[in-house]
Amino acid sequence: MIHLRNRKSAGSNAVLKTILLSLSKANWARRMVTGWPLARRAASRFVAGDTLDDALSAIKTLNSKGFYTTLDHLGEHVSSADEAAAATDHYLSVFQRLVAAELKSNASLKLSQMGLNLDLELCLENVERIVREAARFGIRVRIDMEEAPTVDRTIQIYRILQENGMTNVGLVIQAYLFRSEKDVETLLAEGCTFRLCKGAYKEPSDIAHTRMRDINAAFDRLTEILANHALTYGAVPSNPSGKVPPLTAIATHDADRIEFAKRYALEIGLPKRALEFQMLHGIRTDLQLSLSQEGYPVRVYVPYGTEWYPYFFRRLAERPANLWLFLSTFLRG
Repeated sequence: MIHLRNRKSAGSNAVLKTILLSLSKANWARRMVTGWPLARRAASRFVAGDTLDDALSAIKTLNSKGFYTTLDHLGEHVSSADEAAAATDHYLSVFQRLVAAELKSNASLKLSQMGLNLDLELCLENVERIVREAARFGIRVRIDMEEAPTVDRTIQIYRILQENGMTNVGLVIQAYLFRSEKDVETLLAEGCTFRLCKGAYKEPSDIAHTRMRDINAAFDRLTEILANHALTYGAVPSNPSGKVPPLTAIATHDADRIEFAKRYALEIGLPKRALEFQMLHGIRTDLQLSLSQEGYPVRVYVPYGTEWYPYFFRRLAERPANLWLFLSTFLRG
């Protein structure tokens, strides 16, 4: 009977996730929801604020608690070259502000915000400007992975950046895509570093796992691959070389996935400094703190900006409890 209830719950969650991911792309829903002041208040749990100053304040607080951060200026799928140029210029100013404030943060960006769906060369030019400026300040840039149709172009742009000598850039890998394991093995051999996540978009079943147990299994396999690569690099206590390992960056709030990563790292002898856990602003702060206290590096993803709607609805889709939190905000007024 319990098993049957669990299956019904999983089915209901899957339907809810599909609805919420569809709403994240629906312009009519965006216009309606963003017009509600209470919706913005609910979104503030996950979004640091509308302005860069808001984000810098959040980063300062997180740094004071021993956390690293990744800054993300929200926005995606721009409709003009001018919008892409404005997003690029904003990132260039971000790096100067981070360094001036002596804050510890990397940066994440979405290629669709830089014009990927308008023109590949336009996007590449914008991203090169961002990555070169970040390198000037000693800041790493992580290119977010978006919907499946963008994956090949995202990898293409990453490779061009590498060929042009920009080594301060890495990628995100989404565990639910069937192709991800092969992509990781190929790109690791090219020197790529990754943030591993489950995946936050609605993808068809012929290219992606759709059952959570399958996504979790894929996530764990990729964790093993990344950890083994870090170990092969030489990051073991007995290695006299003193090399700093490439971080195995595990981005999840799933306690079971985190425990798996910790157990596997311990089993193969990977030191804690080589296993970085990454989590979203405002989600599982208790888990963030406990991992930090255990001695693991913890990096918090800090999004900000007025284009919070798609991001917010993907967070609701990831975890049904977030939706109930959203609704309770409205009920409380």
